Amino acid sequence: MVINHAGALRKEYFIAYMNLMINAFGCTDEEAFDKTFQRLFQSQETYLGKESYQQFLLAFDQLKKK
Repeated sequence: MVINHAGALRKEYFIAYMNLMINAFGCTDEEAFDKTFQRLFQSQETYLGKESYQQFLLAFDQLKKK
């Protein structure tokens, strides 16, 4: 998935990305969270901006509730 650094990424993007991680690697929700944080955010909360990070956390909360 290509990331455009021009704006904040939405919750739906992160849900789709983490579901992709779960399906591709057969990992848990928590492992998908960690892989996504490492790959997209370079393990830095501010890498894609505060709004994207907040959307990422919301996506993880929603993913856990499934």
